[in-house]
Amino acid sequence: MSLFAPARNIAVFALCLLTALPAMGDEAIKPTDEGRQASREVIQSLEYGHYEPVTLNNGWADKVFSRMLKLLDSQHAYLTREDIAQFSDLRTGLDEMLVEGDLDRVYAFYDLYQARLESRLEWLIDRLENQPDFDFSGNERLPTNLEDADWAESRNELDDLWRRRLKNAALTLSLAPDTSQDRPVVDTSVLSEIATIPAPAPKAGTGDSGKTMSPEKIAKQLADRYKSQLARVKQTNSEDVLSIVLNAATGSIDPHSEYLSPSRGQSFDIQMKLSLEGIGALLQQDSEYVRVSSLVSGGPAERSGQLKPADRIVAVGDGDSGEMISVIGMRLDEVVEHIRGPKGSKVRLEIIPAKAVDVTQTRTIEITRDTVSLEDQAASSRIVESHHNGETHRVGVIKVPAFYVDFDAYQAGDKNYRSSTRDVAQLIEKLKTQNVEGIVLDMRGNGGGALQEANSMVGLFIDRGPTVQVRDARGRISLYGDTDRGAAYDGPLAVLVDRLSASASEIFAGAIQDYGRGLILGNQTFGKGTVQTLSDLSHGELKLTRAKFYRISGESTQLRGVEPDIAFPSLIDKDEIGESALDHALAWDTVRPVSYRMYGEPWQFVAQLRQKHEQRAQNNPNFHYLTREAQLAEQFQAQNNTVSLNRKQRKREMEAQEAEQLALENQRRRALGLPEIDTWTDARDEALQAGEDAESESPIQQAAMDESAEILLDYALLTDKGRKPETPAPRP
Repeated sequence: MSLFAPARNIAVFALCLLTALPAMGDEAIKPTDEGRQASREVIQSLEYGHYEPVTLNNGWADKVFSRMLKLLDSQHAYLTREDIAQFSDLRTGLDEMLVEGDLDRVYAFYDLYQARLESRLEWLIDRLENQPDFDFSGNERLPTNLEDADWAESRNELDDLWRRRLKNAALTLSLAPDTSQDRPVVDTSVLSEIATIPAPAPKAGTGDSGKTMSPEKIAKQLADRYKSQLARVKQTNSEDVLSIVLNAATGSIDPHSEYLSPSRGQSFDIQMKLSLEGIGALLQQDSEYVRVSSLVSGGPAERSGQLKPADRIVAVGDGDSGEMISVIGMRLDEVVEHIRGPKGSKVRLEIIPAKAVDVTQTRTIEITRDTVSLEDQAASSRIVESHHNGETHRVGVIKVPAFYVDFDAYQAGDKNYRSSTRDVAQLIEKLKTQNVEGIVLDMRGNGGGALQEANSMVGLFIDRGPTVQVRDARGRISLYGDTDRGAAYDGPLAVLVDRLSASASEIFAGAIQDYGRGLILGNQTFGKGTVQTLSDLSHGELKLTRAKFYRISGESTQLRGVEPDIAFPSLIDKDEIGESALDHALAWDTVRPVSYRMYGEPWQFVAQLRQKHEQRAQNNPNFHYLTREAQLAEQFQAQNNTVSLNRKQRKREMEAQEAEQLALENQRRRALGLPEIDTWTDARDEALQAGEDAESESPIQQAAMDESAEILLDYALLTDKGRKPETPAPRP
């Protein structure tokens, strides 16, 4: 069993390959003999090899069919209730069909979907080529999410939905400044969820008062966009359909099991070797758009500070002046190919930022492609100073981007092989010589890595002991831990985590918390507590969940992750990022705890520490900003369930959100004695410029780190003096 669990069910776009697709024309897509055999093998593996027992019955068939509907038409924009009723037999018979490799019926369903999709695009093109007269003065609104809505009763009902979507697309472009005759303005409202994004807010001096696109140019641009989409749709082949069908089957059980076609399997192998060049980001297909799932630690995208998890990519351009190509509705591997490129070259991405306040404005960023080396992911250290009563206190910070190891050197017997544990051990010794009063391990954004490194790194802070339990599908539990005597550091310790801390970093944080060895600060972690193996099929490969991680306390890290002792506000939406945001994630559960030695009782002091933290946070401009920013993001997300199709109302809504964001930013600046800004665009530009410095942290990131150091100093003082709370807190 592999103990190197991929942190997400996603593709590394810097590392994927693209297989050329033959044009299908009007010919029906048929299953192949290879596909039928792959179906039989996948279902057999699910039934007998998956961690969770899989019962192939009518209930499971219904789940697979529902999953397939979500993969194809998540926003209920193409199919009607009658279309789906024609294939109601799949809800009860799909299990037997997949077992036997009888794919004709499910391929026939896909043919119907393909016909509906193509006819809808042709309908849009026809309306645009007849120069529609859009009226933006009414009171219509467009819903932003129809995933839970009823299926349309008729084609006429869908026609009305698409009429409003088309109006929204035109309104989006009409509000955007026409800055170039050559560079197309990205339409953020072409399909599915993208169709619901409000129009970009005009920058100062543009919009109604500046040069905007003419109605003729809007119609032509949208028609060209839909024609490009239609051409891509017509390239769909049998392998594409097979992947959708089999991934509907695997995805109905858990989000990390996946069928990999021969081309995807090759891409996955390259991904794990990190051998190709790109920008170091992880993408996932989400309906008709591509979303950033996470960033590779030390990669170009992370170093730039410009791309964030949950950002949506809507257009890609190569070099400084290459044409921006819309990727809305494009296959994931095609998007990969557009973004990937040789080391040193530049790629431009037009994105819809993840933060709700920014969805009203797309932004173009530029990243220089590069390879991700071991050196880029290496741990590093620095000192954070705090001043109290005229005295200066020093806290050491060790940034651990990933749990890495130079496997080639290790397997070759090199005694000086590089690893995260060895690097952290050296940094600890360095910080000791600088007389630090505590150490904070910064594991924000650490998506995991080698399990052996998580085990050995825990060993730097304890004197031997277990670190994690691994339970397989048969219920057998293997215990892993540190076997080395002694600890490299026994002083005050804290671990700073966030929603992007996953897998091995969750094992580390969980062990430190269970041992009572230190405080966990920050945000609830990702919750990725499963292990996958990769096996060959006669056609393609299968990534299958085979085991589950458990803490030494017996609690799983699956789904719930690790809860911090003291939580900070988060700008990452848990409904967008994390295991709990994934469909059919395996449940949280427990196994029997193991015996282990306790090193302290941090929970006894958490109430006191939290009170001191809250007092400081109220007076810290950056931390106050972080709290209010998180509240605003949640507020805007709740408000944006529909968008207005009235031009004046749309502008008022966008300007109101931007005004709130600007007021918050200027409040922070006044408190820090910084000059105020005139527009929120100025703040974004400053943030992008700061992101070009790989060594710098944003004020908000620094606020979380500074506060972690303050909490650790409070903890060190309390434990040094042996002070106990008046009412001892029970162990959580």
